[in-house]
Amino acid sequence: MTVSPFDHPLLSGLLGDEEAARHFSAEADIDAMLAFERALAEAEAELGVIPRDAGAAIAKALGSFRPDTAKLRAGVTTDGVVVPELVRQIKTAVGTPHDAYVHFGATSQDVIDTSLVLRLRQVVDHIGLLLGENVVRLTGLGLEFESRELMAMTRMQPAIPITAGDRIVSWRAPLERHQERLRELSGRLLALQFGGAAGTLEKLGDNAAAVRAALAAKLGLADAPQWHSQRDALAEFASWLSLVSGSLGKFGQDVALMAEFGADIKLSGGGGSSAMPHKQNPVKAEALVALARFNAVQLSGMHQALVHEQERSGAAWMLEWLILPQMVVATAAALRLAAELTAQIESLGH
Repeated sequence: MTVSPFDHPLLSGLLGDEEAARHFSAEADIDAMLAFERALAEAEAELGVIPRDAGAAIAKALGSFRPDTAKLRAGVTTDGVVVPELVRQIKTAVGTPHDAYVHFGATSQDVIDTSLVLRLRQVVDHIGLLLGENVVRLTGLGLEFESRELMAMTRMQPAIPITAGDRIVSWRAPLERHQERLRELSGRLLALQFGGAAGTLEKLGDNAAAVRAALAAKLGLADAPQWHSQRDALAEFASWLSLVSGSLGKFGQDVALMAEFGADIKLSGGGGSSAMPHKQNPVKAEALVALARFNAVQLSGMHQALVHEQERSGAAWMLEWLILPQMVVATAAALRLAAELTAQIESLGH
């Protein structure tokens, strides 16, 4: 049983995206958290913050370590986050005396947020490819049909003749701008989170900046000051996701309206009706509208999650966990559906 259509055994065929969703699986999260712990031990050992043999022992143990997920689940129930129990298990695997240096100088939020960013890096690559595919397909659609005539519709009423190319530009141009936005915001989004207990890295003293830079380099992330309670980069990314799905929703809405009487557009592969066999419903176009509206609603929650109390908030942080993964999958699904819908356009204009 599931409460989300994005991983529902039936609905996810339309509304889900397996590649995007897998980056939010427990396995992907655990792998990324272990990557953080290993890179942290290595960086600290190289800089002399912890003994070199401790760093080697931690790295060796993590090479074959797999946590007890039932105990992790129980730990979350008690602690609210997975990291305390995960660290306990890692320390057991490392053993004395080196277990004292596991997770040295870090806090749970460092591990969880950096895990998220490591996985978002892969998400950004996936979504970027889907976005590029849509631009290419719409460009091809323009080349095929751009000189054909359409009636412009303003305020749902006939206006003046335009070309199909004019309407296709209104679908493609926003996506090209979203590509530019993604390149620009990625530098702020894909940054290491490392601040320790209250953001000051107090256990590392004068070595704090050097450890943070080395850790960022090992993980392939930007080196940035801690952002425990500064969530603007994640909110900006959520805004970008809503912009993308919103632009695709406009495309879907246009296609659905044109398909209403079928004079301006011809689609292949429409959805069937149980009561009316003659119908070819524009299912993908409808889904694009629904996903756009879904993300627009979720975005307000991500903006609510900007409000952290003092140096760390449990409630605002949890709100991100509830919302951001679904926004990512909704956007990836919309991009997949839009590319498929474009391929179904057999004729556009007259």
